[in-house]
Amino acid sequence: MGVTGFRGRVVALAVLIATAVAAVLVVVSHVLLSRVTDADANALAHTRAEAVAANVTVRGGHVVLIESGNEALDTVSWVYADGHLIDGIVPGSLRGRVEALADSGQSQTTTTGRYLLYAQPIRLEGHRVVAVVRVDLTPYETSEQRSLGMSLILGGITILLAGVVAYLVVGRALRVVHEMAALADDWGDHEPGRRFNLGVPRDEFGELGRTLDRLLDRIDNALADERRLTDEIAHELRTPLTALRGEAQLAQLSGHHVSPEYVLTEVDRLNTAITTILSAARTRIDAGTRCDLRAAAREAIAGRSIELAIPTNVDVAVASELVVAVLSPLLENGLRHASSRVWITARTQPQGVVIDVLDDGPGFDPAEVDRVFEPGVTSGNGHGLGLAVVRRLAASAGVAVRAIADGHGRVEVTFPTPEEIA
Repeated sequence: MGVTGFRGRVVALAVLIATAVAAVLVVVSHVLLSRVTDADANALAHTRAEAVAANVTVRGGHVVLIESGNEALDTVSWVYADGHLIDGIVPGSLRGRVEALADSGQSQTTTTGRYLLYAQPIRLEGHRVVAVVRVDLTPYETSEQRSLGMSLILGGITILLAGVVAYLVVGRALRVVHEMAALADDWGDHEPGRRFNLGVPRDEFGELGRTLDRLLDRIDNALADERRLTDEIAHELRTPLTALRGEAQLAQLSGHHVSPEYVLTEVDRLNTAITTILSAARTRIDAGTRCDLRAAAREAIAGRSIELAIPTNVDVAVASELVVAVLSPLLENGLRHASSRVWITARTQPQGVVIDVLDDGPGFDPAEVDRVFEPGVTSGNGHGLGLAVVRRLAASAGVAVRAIADGHGRVEVTFPTPEEIA
């Protein structure tokens, strides 16, 4: 329905434009033809009047025509001398108008019915002579009507052709678009690596191909992102489950009971992993979201021996739950590798509020610092929430996280401020 509606709108627009153009051309051509026919009729009237004037002379004190007896001219031209008709036969329907022109003694043109009347004074010594001629306008009007009819017919044909051509052209264009969209949809499902690769766009279809290529790239990236998420989930959940299974098997072999505290600890870690991964999938940036960074950091510490050096009244443009979800794994990682001390500091930078999670442990290997956020990469024997999930969670809310190799454990987290989001 959408394609049909779009095609219908384009065809209607084409027909409307063609109708407007045809109407303008018909009107203009009719006006121009009317002027031409009027000019021809006036020229013929002047020619007849000149022919009649050339045959008028004075003999014996009377105005006479040199040549007479032309019945054809008698019906279309009349000569008045001193107020009297001396040549021609005036039809009764025109008598009053012809005599009025003759009595005026001036050169003038008038139209009555289907006739053009023209009066031309003739200069003769001592006499007032006027020649009045008639031109039948019927042939000219017939020509104008025929021309107008042909113009209307041609205009109608033009409008019809414009509609048909627009329908066919738009249908062909939409067919190409439909085929490209179908191919892109099929590739996105079965061959995400396929692309149109039309090169530099030379027309709208090239632009569409490039847009669809970009869409397929995003689909491919989304699929790869889903695969990475699957790997991260498998990694984060397998570790505590493996530990629980190993402990249960050891207890089974030795005949001892599994420590409830140990089971609860591993279950808590498993629950934390699941909760954080779900938060990463659901978190979105909201321009109206903000929280007190110090309060959120205290919640992430949760009573553990971690020093907090964040000033009060520092707001960031993320939810407190997100701050806790990002900082908690980093703090746990710091506690696991620290020699004796873990602490948090904060500083304000142009790009946002920067939190440093520090510990006095050996820190990150400079050769591996760029890989610590990759799935499956761990340092030591810990099995808490991995840094890969932390990076995913942070990226979902526009939070930057990076590890720094400076001889001790240090992870830098940059939270956006409300002013930046606004």
